[in-house]
Amino acid sequence: MLFSEEWLRHYINPDLDSKQLCEKLTMGGLEVEGMDSIAPDFHGVVVAQVLTVDQHPNADKLHVCTVDTGKGEPIQIVCGAPNVAPGVKVPCALDGAVLPGNFKIKKSKLRGEVSNGMLCSSRELGIDEDHRGLWILPADAPVGEDIRKYAHLDGKKIEIKLTPNRGDALSILGIARDLRAMTGAEMTTPDFSPVEPTCHCTKEVKVEAPELCGRFSGRIIAGLNAKAPTPQWMKDRLERSGQRSISALVDISNYVMLELGRPTHFFDLDKINGPLVVRWGKEGEKAELLNGKTVDIDPYFGVIADDNGVEAIAGIMGGEGTSISLDTKNIFVEAAFWWPTSIQGRCRKLNFSTDAAYRFERGVDFASNPEHLEYITKLVVEICGTPETKIGPVVDQVIALPETKQVKMRADRCRKVIGIDITDDQMEQCLKNLNFPYVKEDSVFTVTAPSYRFDIEIEEDLIEEVARLIGYEALPEVPPLARIQMKEQPEDTRTRHQLRCKLAGLGFQELINYSFVEDKADTLFTEKEDVIKVLNPIASQMNVMRTQMISGLIDNLVFNLNRKAERVNIFEYGRVFWKNDEIKGSDSSVQGVEQPVHFAALSYGAAAPAQWGQEKRLVDFYDLKGVLEAFAFPLKLRFEPYKHPALHPGRTAKVMLNGEQIGFIGEIHPKILQQYNLPHAPVVFEVDATALMQTDVPSYKGIPKQQPILRDLAVWVDDKVPVQELLDAVKKASKTDPRLLSLASFDLFDVYKPKKEDTEMQGKKSLAFAIKLQANQEALEENEIEEAVAALVETLEAKGASLRK
Repeated sequence: MLFSEEWLRHYINPDLDSKQLCEKLTMGGLEVEGMDSIAPDFHGVVVAQVLTVDQHPNADKLHVCTVDTGKGEPIQIVCGAPNVAPGVKVPCALDGAVLPGNFKIKKSKLRGEVSNGMLCSSRELGIDEDHRGLWILPADAPVGEDIRKYAHLDGKKIEIKLTPNRGDALSILGIARDLRAMTGAEMTTPDFSPVEPTCHCTKEVKVEAPELCGRFSGRIIAGLNAKAPTPQWMKDRLERSGQRSISALVDISNYVMLELGRPTHFFDLDKINGPLVVRWGKEGEKAELLNGKTVDIDPYFGVIADDNGVEAIAGIMGGEGTSISLDTKNIFVEAAFWWPTSIQGRCRKLNFSTDAAYRFERGVDFASNPEHLEYITKLVVEICGTPETKIGPVVDQVIALPETKQVKMRADRCRKVIGIDITDDQMEQCLKNLNFPYVKEDSVFTVTAPSYRFDIEIEEDLIEEVARLIGYEALPEVPPLARIQMKEQPEDTRTRHQLRCKLAGLGFQELINYSFVEDKADTLFTEKEDVIKVLNPIASQMNVMRTQMISGLIDNLVFNLNRKAERVNIFEYGRVFWKNDEIKGSDSSVQGVEQPVHFAALSYGAAAPAQWGQEKRLVDFYDLKGVLEAFAFPLKLRFEPYKHPALHPGRTAKVMLNGEQIGFIGEIHPKILQQYNLPHAPVVFEVDATALMQTDVPSYKGIPKQQPILRDLAVWVDDKVPVQELLDAVKKASKTDPRLLSLASFDLFDVYKPKKEDTEMQGKKSLAFAIKLQANQEALEENEIEEAVAALVETLEAKGASLRK
């Protein structure tokens, strides 16, 4: 919010200099980002009047002017501005003047003609960027007066940075209200007294969408002179607030928006066809806007329409069809209350923003529409009025206004949150300074939020108001005091941070990707059929919430390969988002959205850095499988064949823990390698983080006193039988068969498949297992060893295996 200090002091003038004023605003919650002079430093420039203008004898584009500077005899100045003319008053830099940029003016000759100074544009004085010609001053400007004094160029421009909840401070009146509360200085307000109608002319307006428009006020003003000049005081205030003067009617609308925080719109009454209708847009409609763009309209947008179609996008911008011009005679002035939720997000979809939408998104006062309309009427009639001007009555339709909020603030709670001893009387005075209606009972203030303060909703909002009026600079710097209590860490639980550190310790670099991804990429890598779309994506390629994390890692891989990386080992820890109707909405969840936390990792390139000790080979499925097993340790994972749309058939497994799938692992599918132009296949895994957090509590086992007994056992089995099936059978038998109580381990160490010449054993495979038997106290007898081996053979034969001889 940019404004001139002079404008603010017109309504409230506390006994503070410019620097103190900015400090007071900042400490009161309205952070001042900058304070600059209206014009940079220059001197020697006065108000002058051009007396005569003659063509330069030696230059087509120059003029020889006689200028009265109020310093005695008129002087001659050569000027090339296209708008120089006899009788105009302009700034004149005299001989010896210094303009911005240390540009010194001195007597000189231009094409043979003497020039005793320089007639200036506003750009040359550093006021704005207008370089179309000389700065034409009002006819009543006193000749000879210093231009800095006349145009108040020594004043300041102040820019404040507002938090999104303070929409009420997006106006001079709103800032003045806050300053009054902070300083107690007297504040004046604009004249809102009613303007008596001089005719009965009205315009029919139908509000068909109460959830879009809660209040619609308007009036007709006819017989105007739209070509009337904007008063200099209004132009100065607008330009010093970052607004370029356009025409009197447009300037009035912008002025009221900046002064009162009330965006309005002027329709050319003669261009409106039929009644105005406030409704939601329809599919296929289009609107030609004042910025020259033609946009598509759908039911997401609120509109004001007539029989010709859409004439304005509600709360955002008017249409070209009913726009005012210098030929406009009759206008319809609209001042509406648009619900903030019906405006929010619409500008982003249109790819532009407006000052009006910026205010309506945050909330505009819904109780002062008629008052502000009266003030606008006075300005319009005062500036553009003619003897034929007719003023219609204000038509005010109240459809559905926000409920008046009552918020309670406990005095003890206020003192505790702020951290200093504030009396009840001080809190009461703060509420009085803010003009907040309240009722006090037993040190509890029940406050009714004003119609212009949309941010007062909970107790903490009122506490914040008290704190900022007390002054943030008055709050002592006291370190927080609290009891330190060490929380016990369950022995069977690992934190997610510990898991991240463990995976980083295995040689992987952690990355953080956006949770928004492109729908095409997510479809390529996901098993989910229905994704969650983002209504207002921050970029076109981020239009859905990710259902997996592999696509992001692939993008990271491509980025690194394009920068000559050879080995890439990366992982990410984060959430994925699935549709699930069983999920209930709460403070930590979204209705219908499941948000599990996953670990995903990718490995690509050589299995080890180049070295002389081993031959170079590419990382494969088993390398990453080993990493995943080390990552999950002491949990024991199982891997079973699996099909995944993004992974290579036959080189993919689902990750099992305690009989449940917690993720998958495998090589990227060849078709995806082609799409991403990858020379080699990266190996990836994605697992549920929560499942890996629970571990078994370590338990003590005594060290056996006897040496282990080692045996080997080889069997033939059908080639289609998984080895894991045999291992599971042995593990189950070891818990139920007393002969296997001494079994310490049973591990596969060799696999043999017969050659083609051995036709008898085709379709079979030979599996060799290492058996380790060990008793804790007494040595095993030979018969106990033979019984244990026999029990193992029986278990394997039950699964179709036969002893290899």
